[in-house]
Amino acid sequence: MPTRPNRSFRSVLAAAVLALAATVAAAPATHAEEAKQQYFPLATFRVGAYASSGIPVWAGTIDYFRYINEVEGGINGVKLFWDECETEWEVEKGVECYERVKAGRDGSPVPLFLPHGDPISKALTEKSVADKIPLVTTGYGRTEAIDGRVFPYSFTVLFSFWSEASSVVNYIAEIEGGKDKLKGLKIATVYHDSPYGKETQTPLAFLAEKYGFEDIQIPVPHPGNEQSAQWAKIRQLKPDYVFLRGWGVMTPVAIKTAAKTGFPVDHVIGGIWSGSEEDVRPAGAVGKGYKAITPFPAGADFEILKKIKAEILDKGLSDLKDPKSFGSVYYNSGVIEAIIAVEAIRTAQGKFGNRPITGEEGQWGLEHLKLDDARLKEIGAEGLVQPLELSIKDHEGGGAGKVIQWNGEGWDIVSNGWVKSDRDLLLPLIYERAAAYAKEKGITPRSSDSAAN
Repeated sequence: MPTRPNRSFRSVLAAAVLALAATVAAAPATHAEEAKQQYFPLATFRVGAYASSGIPVWAGTIDYFRYINEVEGGINGVKLFWDECETEWEVEKGVECYERVKAGRDGSPVPLFLPHGDPISKALTEKSVADKIPLVTTGYGRTEAIDGRVFPYSFTVLFSFWSEASSVVNYIAEIEGGKDKLKGLKIATVYHDSPYGKETQTPLAFLAEKYGFEDIQIPVPHPGNEQSAQWAKIRQLKPDYVFLRGWGVMTPVAIKTAAKTGFPVDHVIGGIWSGSEEDVRPAGAVGKGYKAITPFPAGADFEILKKIKAEILDKGLSDLKDPKSFGSVYYNSGVIEAIIAVEAIRTAQGKFGNRPITGEEGQWGLEHLKLDDARLKEIGAEGLVQPLELSIKDHEGGGAGKVIQWNGEGWDIVSNGWVKSDRDLLLPLIYERAAAYAKEKGITPRSSDSAAN
C-alpha cells in the first residue's frame, strides 16, 4: 500500500474506526436484533510461538466477515458478530475456548467451530459430536474424518494430509513426464516428528508400492532448529526430491541446511504448513526456487481480494496490522476458511430459513455445500478456492493443491492449475481406517442417505 502524507493522523483515525467496528462486531446483540445476528466464535493464536502465522490468518477471516456485513448486509440479511478466545495454539487452551463458547452468545448459536490446530481438533472430535457442533479443519485434521458416516461433526474440508502427499507425488510425475516415470525415483520426506508429521507415511508407502518409487522417511525432532544430521543423510542417500513437512522454525532451517549441503532447493517441495511467506523469508536468498503445495494460493489479484481491499482495507476497517501480508498464503487461507463458513451457513439457511443457524443445521449445510465454478465466479473466488462438493461420505470435497515457487520476493504458481490427488485410490483405505475407528469406539456409522433430506 502507498504511504500517505497524513499517515499519523490516518493511523489514529483508522484505529478509532477499527475500535468502533470491533466494538460493534463483538457487541452483544440487542434483544430485538438477537434473532437476526449469527454468532461466530474465533479461537485465535495471536501470541505465542506461532503468532506470526495466526495474525494474518485471522485478519483474512475477519476482513471477509466484515466484507459480508458491510457490503452484502450479512448472509441473507443475517449479520455476523464474533469474539476471540486466545489459545496460543495449545490443546488445553483450545479446549477451554471451545467449552466457553459452545453454548453461543446472546441467544445466537454456534454454527460451526474452527479449532485452528491439528491437536486441538483431535481433542475435540468426540465433544463436537456430543454438542452437535461441526469442526471445520481446512488443510489439517484427522484424514479419516473424511468419512462423515463415522465422523458426523468433523469436516476435513478442502485438502487432507493424504491428499497433500498424493498431490505432491502427482506433481513430481507431472515434472518427470508421467506417472510411469516415477518408477525408480527416490522421494525423501523430511517430517516434523509428531503425529501431524507422520500423517503422510501411510499414503506415501501405499503410493510408493503402486508407482514404484522409493519412499524414504527422515524425522526431525521438535522444533527443528538443528537438522545437520538429517541433511547429511540426504546427501548420502541422494534422493531425487524432498517432500518437506515442517511447522514453524523447522522450514527455514531445512531450506538453509539443504542449500548448505548442496541439495537443489528447487527439488524441495514443502507441505501445506511449510509454504507461507513466513516460512521462506527467514531462509534469505537461498530460499529462491523453493516450492510448496498449498490449497491457499497466494496473490492479491483474485476478484474477492480486490473487493476486500477496496471496501475494507482502503476504508481503514481491516484487521490486518502489516499491509504486506495482504494476499499472502496465510491471509488468503483465512479468507478461504471464511468463504467456506459463510457458504455453509448460506446453504443451511436455504433449508432452515434466513436466521442464525445452529450447529446441527450447520452440519446439514456443510454436507450439502456445493461450490462449483459458477458459484465461485459469483463470489469472486475463481482460482482462489478449488471447486468443492461435500456429502455425508465426503467431508473433504476437494483434494487438490497448487504448487507455488518462491521468486525471492513472492510466490509464483508453477503447477498447471490445481494438482489433484489420487482420491479414487486413497478413499477405500480412508474408509477402512474410519471403519476401524468406529469399531474401536463402538460407533454405529450413519447410513449414506441419512443427510439427504
